[in-house]
This record gives sequence, C-alpha cells and structure tokens, in this order.
Amino acid sequence: MNFNSWALTAVVFLPLVGLAVVLLIPKEDENAIKQVTLLTTLATLAASLYVLFHWVSNKFYEADKLAAFVDEHGRTPFEVNKSWIEVINSNYHIEVDGLGLPMMVLSAFVTVLCVIYSWNHFPEPHNPKAFLALVLLLEVGMNGTFVAQDLILFFIFFEIVLLPMYFMIGVWGGPNREYASIKFFLFTLFGSAFMLLGFLALFFKGGRTFDIQELMASPEIANMPRSTQLLIFGGLALGFAIKVPMFPFHTWLPDAHTEAPTVGSVLLAAILLKLGTYGFIKIALPILPEAFETYAPWIGGLAVIGIIYGALGCLAQKDMKRLIAFSSVAHMGYVMLGIASGTTVGINAAVFGMVAHGLITGMLFFLAGSVQHTFHTRELSRLGGLLIQAPKMGWILGFCAMASLGLPGLAGFWGEFPAILSAFNPRPGLSVELFRFYMVVAAVGTVLAAGYLLWMLQKVAFGTPKDEFKDAHIHDVSRAEWIAWLPLLLLIVALGVYPNLLFKLTDSSVTALFGG
Repeated sequence: MNFNSWALTAVVFLPLVGLAVVLLIPKEDENAIKQVTLLTTLATLAASLYVLFHWVSNKFYEADKLAAFVDEHGRTPFEVNKSWIEVINSNYHIEVDGLGLPMMVLSAFVTVLCVIYSWNHFPEPHNPKAFLALVLLLEVGMNGTFVAQDLILFFIFFEIVLLPMYFMIGVWGGPNREYASIKFFLFTLFGSAFMLLGFLALFFKGGRTFDIQELMASPEIANMPRSTQLLIFGGLALGFAIKVPMFPFHTWLPDAHTEAPTVGSVLLAAILLKLGTYGFIKIALPILPEAFETYAPWIGGLAVIGIIYGALGCLAQKDMKRLIAFSSVAHMGYVMLGIASGTTVGINAAVFGMVAHGLITGMLFFLAGSVQHTFHTRELSRLGGLLIQAPKMGWILGFCAMASLGLPGLAGFWGEFPAILSAFNPRPGLSVELFRFYMVVAAVGTVLAAGYLLWMLQKVAFGTPKDEFKDAHIHDVSRAEWIAWLPLLLLIVALGVYPNLLFKLTDSSVTALFGG
C-alpha cells in the first residue's frame, strides 16, 4: 500500500488505536484520557483532510483526471483492496469517492468538536474513560461506513455504531433512557436484519461477490427477474429507511434524541442518520436501478409525509430538544425527496443536505445541551430571555434557526431548494405530475419550518427571563463552547455563500453513478 492508501486506512482505524490507549489509562487520570482522545480525533481529522486536499489539489473529483491515476491493477490513489475472507469472497476493500469523502470528513470533524465540547460537560454518571471510549468506537464505525466498498465490510461498520450509541443513551441518558435505548436498538437491529438478507441475496444472485463496484456492473443482476429485484430492493430500503429514519419508521428518533446526552444527540443527528441515506445512494440505487423506479414514487411520498408530519410534530412539542429531534424527521425528508427524484440534481442536493443538516442540527443540539446545562431545563414554557441573560448564546441560536429554516446565504438553503427543484423534472420513467405534487407539498413544509423554528426562537431567546431565573448567575458561551461551535458556524456560512465547495466535489461521482 502507498501512503495515500495508508492515510485512508488511518482515517478508519486511528480511533481504534486511540481507544486501546484510553482503555489502558487508569480511570482516575481524567486529563490523560481527555488528551489522548483529543489527539486521536485530531490525528484522524488530519488524515481525512489530507485525503480531501490531495483529492482536490490533484482534481481526482474530475472523472478524466482520475482515470489518469488508475494503476495497473485498476486501483485509484485512495483505494485498498486486499483479500480478507476468501471462503465467501469478501475483501478488505475501501475507497473514497465524491459521495463518501464529504461525509467521512464531516464525521472526523464533528467527532473532534464533540470531544472539545465534552471537556467540561460530561454527563452523569461521571465516567470520562467509558464515555470517550464509546465516542472513539463510534468514530470507527462512522468513518468506515463511508469508505467501505464491500457489503460485508459495510455491514460490519454500519453495525459497529449500534452498541456504542445504545450504551451512550442507556447509561448517560435522561429519565427514560432505558426505554429510548432499547427502542433505538430494536428498531435499527430489525432494519439491519432485512438489509443483511438483501446483501446475501445480492451475493447469490449477483455472481458470488460482495464487491459493490462489481455488483453495479453485474450482468446477473441486470438480467434478474423484476420480482426478485423488487424483493431485494425492499429489504435494503427497509434497513436504510429505519436508519434515516423515514416516516413511519421514525418513532425511535425523538425518544433517542430526547434522552441521549448532548454529544450523543450531536453524533446521532450529524452522522448516524446519514448512514441510511448514504446506503440508498451508494448501494440500493446504483445496484438495482430498475427496482428503484418502482419504489421511487413511494419513497418520494413517504418523504413529503415526513416533511409535513415532522413540522407539525415540532409545533406540538414542549421540550426544546424534542422539537429539534422532530425537525430532523422533516429535514431528512428533503434529503429523501432528492434521492427519490433519481436525478443528478436531486442526488447532489441530497448529499449537500446531509452535510448541511449535520452542521446545523448538530449545532442546534449543542445549543440545547448548553441551555439545559445552564438552566437545568429544556421546557419551552420555563425558558425565555436568553438574549438578555446570555446574549451570545441567544444570537447563535437565532443564527442556527435561520440556517435550519433554509435562509438563502446559509448552508440549509442548498440542501432544501435543489431537492425541491429536482422533483419538478424527475428521472425519466417516473410520474412528472406526481413528483410535481410532491414538490408543492415540500414547499409548504418550508413555510411550516419557518413557523416552528421562529416559535422556538421566540420562546427561548426573546421576552424576559422567568422569575425562577431572574436572579440566577447565568454563564454565556464558554471558551470550550466557542472552540467547538465556531468552526460549525463558519462552515454553515461558507457553504451557504459558496455551495460549489461541496457540489463540485460530489458532481462527478453522482454523474458517473446516475447518468448525465
């Protein structure tokens, strides 16, 4: 393996090395545990940025330039393909492309910020060693999923995130943590079972290989009976839809978000939900395009139902964190609408929406955690006057609310507007009239989004402080919070002002997979 290949492997497995070191440090030495975790996540981020900058500087995102760098074995500069489990023809095959690269960098980036934020915000019971060890294990699964090119490898990384998040919610969560953690575990495990059945069907029907690229070009799959394709796609779609989560499989999400500690909510919103949408665009759609055309109207319909349902659910909430959780159901609906359109515009918008949602909603969960830490409550009826008592935090909340409702000039706009636009001219073979109806419904969802986000902002930031907090000494944004939040805020602006930073990275891969 060359240095580029080692860099990609380092992005995946450096957190595992850091995890081993953390486990060797005595529980009482909290400073050493924090420092090792921070250095590990920074090193992982540095490796991911090396891959990103090398990719951009050499224009690997341009198909014609990338072809010039393919070696004699057909491998690209950032690819490792080694024999792993020969008896089932499964390889250790990892590679980065324009779809996985932005999500891989986002995963490494957000993990660093979570470690910084948690420096002085560890939830009870106080056990930094166990908590940070779970964060590192989560990062292994998240990073690995976005570079895996083998279905067995993808499944292992996809499932690695399940146990750390289960324990993070179940041990450090709120009053109903046991119910929320078990519900999260059972829902995702149920979906994974159907996804694995789909992977096995692809193996037996697609030439006895788990390699994603080989399956895309498999003549056996192309000539498979349509009924078989529909069954396999249904299994894959169910597994990915629960992870997104799409309506009506969303019910685990508000409970998990509400009970999870702040860092758990941020990682869940910013990265874990995207494993499902990434699975759709990386595996289900390119391998089974004909089956996708049958399912696309249903996926689009459930997406717009989720947009409206999520928005109305937000308006009914009394808890700030639960409101933000329901907003994720609505925002992921726009991502799924872009995917359902089957167009390059829609898929590009979906990837942009995944990144934008990760930045904005992750930031909103950070804010909700700090509000709870400061006021010891998240009840909207008890909050108010944040702009008076903690003006910096209040202005940041207002900024993030505007970004979340899709204000032009901020990242949220480019995740929603192109997704809605893609429904106007969907993929050939799909009903234009139906998708234009979806477009209208999704546009109504943007109005509702403005309603619930401005209502939340008014309840939390405006007015005067409630009597119980008038004489309290309220701390505004701390140094650790500034360090964790400022990069997110700057990226929200940068991607909003210049969306080509991301669109240029994703477009060639999207075009190669889904046509011009």
